[in-house]
Amino acid sequence: MNGGLLVAGTTSDAGKSVVTAGICRWLVRQGVKVAPFKAQNMSLNSFVTREGAEIGRAQAMQAQACRVEPTALMNPVLLKPGGEQSSQVVLLGRPVGEMSARGYHGGRQQRLLGTVLDCLAELRGTYDAVICEGAGSPAEINLRRTDIVNMGVARGARLPVLVVGDIDRGGVFASFFGTVALLAPEDQELVAGFLVNKFRGDVSLLEPGLDMLQGLTGRRTYGVLPFRHGLGIDEEDGLRVSLRGAVRESAVTPPAGEDVLRVAVCAVPLMSNFTDVDALAAEPGVVVRFVDRPEELADADLVVVPGTRGTVRALAWLRERGLADALARRAAQGRPVLGICGGFQVLGEHIEDEVESRAGAVDGLGVIPVRVRFAREKTLARPSGEALGEPVEGYEIHHGVAEVLGGEAFLDGCRVGSVWGTHWHGSLESDGFRRAFLREVAAAAGRRFAPAPATSFAALREEQLDRLGDLIEQHADTDALWRLIESGAPQGLPFIPPGAPA
Repeated sequence: MNGGLLVAGTTSDAGKSVVTAGICRWLVRQGVKVAPFKAQNMSLNSFVTREGAEIGRAQAMQAQACRVEPTALMNPVLLKPGGEQSSQVVLLGRPVGEMSARGYHGGRQQRLLGTVLDCLAELRGTYDAVICEGAGSPAEINLRRTDIVNMGVARGARLPVLVVGDIDRGGVFASFFGTVALLAPEDQELVAGFLVNKFRGDVSLLEPGLDMLQGLTGRRTYGVLPFRHGLGIDEEDGLRVSLRGAVRESAVTPPAGEDVLRVAVCAVPLMSNFTDVDALAAEPGVVVRFVDRPEELADADLVVVPGTRGTVRALAWLRERGLADALARRAAQGRPVLGICGGFQVLGEHIEDEVESRAGAVDGLGVIPVRVRFAREKTLARPSGEALGEPVEGYEIHHGVAEVLGGEAFLDGCRVGSVWGTHWHGSLESDGFRRAFLREVAAAAGRRFAPAPATSFAALREEQLDRLGDLIEQHADTDALWRLIESGAPQGLPFIPPGAPA
């Protein structure tokens, strides 16, 4: 078998990432050697592979669904926004420079198509099947000429395309029809059909519409996936709900101790790797919220300042909103604060940045004895060590180089009282370390909270991935999906006018 499939979507956040992961997990449970692929990803949530390459977190999650190690081949192009108009371009796991959207789409992107197709071909030569994820919508007609992630890669590799639509948003039939009708004939012949996502209710009421859609397009629907809470793992593009809500779904198991523990995460601009707090939210009795007001820190037992692609910009934002003063007061009162990566940097005394913001010398919040200098070379690493008497692993993605001038050693950073700072992402996924850290936080906060003794974040992640596989197995036509992956798009699919504009 040398199969392949491109999972496209009618919109961003239609569910492409989780559907791709679900198909991957279903296939691997059938004994298929499968790999994920996304030619180009725009995300501030990234991961470091064993060989030290930076890729999107979604592709790392999909690799876990496939039960394989993630590699740079699975996400050859990663764009990390640095503002409204520019992004850092990461090629095959290494940053190659900053580029404006106009400059990228004006020529650089199209020149990467050969690299993208080479990576895909290498994966297809190694695995039985490669399940590819698109980006946004394949019907973005203003970008089709330079597209390397949707129909560009589908046509270049002759991949069948499955279009996912989020029916919970409404308008899914129009979105399906319009997506096909805005593609060129050569692209339309690869669009095999549709997958409805996030359906609530009785499927029998939907079936007449699906029959009409097939009559209009000549293309079948391969499944209707029901709405399920808590499946938005390792999102790419940012927070999906209000900043003032409980963003992560904490475990429904009652707390192991007498109290709950409240965690407030400062929603800094260009927030990166906010998935770091998923492991906290997985703990029974831990409530995690993202906040943007100083008064929202008042009842928090722990405040997390997360990573960011704009450390100096985040520092200015914290000051403008009064959060900087609130953090300084917490530190002086001995109330727990954790800074991760860019959040670690803003807690320090001084920042010298001629690379990311080019702001030069900037004073930090001064709550930990650290000075940071931004280097042009990005640190990409998978460190391991010990902290709080427990083994811990993480990964590093940063330009800032920290000089620690005091305090107690804590991972690669330091601790002063109840303020901790580190560049390590993912450290809280180490179960023993997370429990030890939460015990320290509870003691400092005066809470009778106790971490559950048997919570395994890795096991919970596996359960989520199995739930995605179950969705595909139970609610998609897996026989038809198998034929599509193995044999490609059906022959003779009709053209739906008007097609792409000239």
